[in-house]
Amino acid sequence: MSGQRPSHRPLTTIKMQDVVLFGFLFLFRFQALAAQPSSELKNLNLEQLGNIEVTTASKEPEEVWETPAAIFVLTNEDIRRSGATSIPEVLRLVPGVEVSRGVSSTWAIGIRGFGSSFSKSVLVLIDGRSVYTALFAGVYWDIQNVMLEDVDRIEVIRGPGGTIWGANAVNGVINIITKDAKDTHGGLVSAAAGNIDQGIGSARYGAGNSKFSYRVYGTGAGRAPEYHLNNLNYDDWQIGRAGFRSDWNVDSQDSLTLQGDIYKGEIGQRAAIATYQPPEQRDYPAAQDVSGGNLLGRWRRDLKDGSDLQVQTYFDRTYRRGPQLAEIRDTFDVDLIHHLANLAHQDIIWGLGARWSPSEVIQTFPTVDFIPHDKADNIYSIFAQDQIALVNRRLWVTVGTKFQHNVYTGWELQPSLRLLWRPSQHQSFWTAATRAVRTPSRIEEDLQLTQLISSNPLFFIRVADDGRVESESLISYEAGYRRLVSSRFYFDVSVFHNDYDDLVGFSPFVLSVENTPPPPHLLYSLSFANTVKGNTDGIEIAPDFKLNQWVQLRGSYSYLNLDLRNVPGSSDSATLSSYEGSSPHNEFTGQAMFNLPHSFEFDATLRYMSALPAQTVKGYTTMDARLGWRFTRNFDLSLVGQNLLAPRHAEFGSGVLIERAAYAKVTWSK
Repeated sequence: MSGQRPSHRPLTTIKMQDVVLFGFLFLFRFQALAAQPSSELKNLNLEQLGNIEVTTASKEPEEVWETPAAIFVLTNEDIRRSGATSIPEVLRLVPGVEVSRGVSSTWAIGIRGFGSSFSKSVLVLIDGRSVYTALFAGVYWDIQNVMLEDVDRIEVIRGPGGTIWGANAVNGVINIITKDAKDTHGGLVSAAAGNIDQGIGSARYGAGNSKFSYRVYGTGAGRAPEYHLNNLNYDDWQIGRAGFRSDWNVDSQDSLTLQGDIYKGEIGQRAAIATYQPPEQRDYPAAQDVSGGNLLGRWRRDLKDGSDLQVQTYFDRTYRRGPQLAEIRDTFDVDLIHHLANLAHQDIIWGLGARWSPSEVIQTFPTVDFIPHDKADNIYSIFAQDQIALVNRRLWVTVGTKFQHNVYTGWELQPSLRLLWRPSQHQSFWTAATRAVRTPSRIEEDLQLTQLISSNPLFFIRVADDGRVESESLISYEAGYRRLVSSRFYFDVSVFHNDYDDLVGFSPFVLSVENTPPPPHLLYSLSFANTVKGNTDGIEIAPDFKLNQWVQLRGSYSYLNLDLRNVPGSSDSATLSSYEGSSPHNEFTGQAMFNLPHSFEFDATLRYMSALPAQTVKGYTTMDARLGWRFTRNFDLSLVGQNLLAPRHAEFGSGVLIERAAYAKVTWSK
């Protein structure tokens, strides 16, 4: 939506510091009144949290203790009590995950470095369906408006997952898993409104029996622009989504899942576009029209001795039209997974996969194009992994590899070797060595983008891809230790060293004179190229302390060091500084959750992120707080404040500041 809008200011009649202070006095007053625990409080102890079964590491259920990877699980209760209104905001709670908001509708998300608005090298899944786009090897976070009340958990693997999930699962995998339909019987309606999140509404109804269950839902949101130093205020956005899920236990062996979604929205954007006649460079603040839908089916058969067979297929369609160009993409995907258990101390999983993803690009300006306009991203793969139990089932070694073929670089190999030692029931040590790759995307192979440098003399610069980009590769070395020290204290630490090769940057400039299109002009030409290599090192610490049934304290600290350099023959210093200066060296999160008498809750989250020099962002500290009250059996009320410690601050890029925000939410469920 074009045109200027009045800037949205936070509430000023009450100081936010006073609100925070009042909240703490309030909760400690209730702590003093506490005598008996409420029977309605949902208190999972730390042992139960450690026993949660996860599926992202191997595509088969396994306990966290038995997972030889840096995995972190956000439960539905974690999501609810965070006060977050979107998936990226929830991910701020995960150690090693860097989340920065660029404008109201965009986020830069990285895992163990390489934060960017494309979120490249991070594979994101919703119920096993990839939401990665082959246009730019990343994720459109602005359309992933999952109904948070229906999310069962979010499993985040920090580190490569290419052996199981294939190309682009380089730095991590984020798997958003929604609830089984049998767990969402009844009705739910929620509504929220505030100064930035101006309106969020969701409704869901589910029913069924022991064999067949279903749910249908709808959700929508409207968000105001953030604070713009130039008063353009282009980044408001509105999006709506509706969908269904059904789960059917056909018999004692077979189960079926069928689910689907459709969405439509308008996403505010500003695009810098050059024209030849007249020769000029203009900013176009305009809305992107987005729409799409998907349909997923999954069949599982349980075989004897714990083995099983799964087949999953889905269709996904996306449409996006902005001021620069439009893209229509259809994706067809099918996967077969065969799990063989209890084979002489071995646990084998193997599978086949194929994906066909044709796209059409519609050009709207002569200076922005993808050539050819029509292209299909085809992938097929085979993988196998064997987990071998040793030493009285206290020590496991896991070996595996994935062979995957893509249209850009042909066959890619992604092997892994993992070791897990579990000396006692509630502690485990693991280590791993893995290779992973990120294959090129259309933006690195087919983009033709021209920008104006100077009007006098007339001077343009053009990115003209030549199809010579190789896959980015990673050799990762990791180790971790997790332990339930006592019934109240859980501790998780992981360290890593990553060696990267063939990271994508830009080739040297080539100067020429171009007469067509007129008028004649000077031209700098360059293309994407593999110009950077190097390594990263880091540590991630995540303690969890349940003081008593009333108070739980959590925290995480992540340290990251990047040591990158240009490959011989390259002097691409701009890409080098962008990589090294777009991820924080230090990141800290502290969370306190209080279960209070009379069905009250108070939750506070403190966050610190160090500076991002390439994004002209200083280090900052901020805090979110939530006060919740279940005032009847069916109604919940919550008041949430976000970014409370300053009126506004920069997080990623320049010119837009993220504002202090507040909203109120009411939820009815039965």
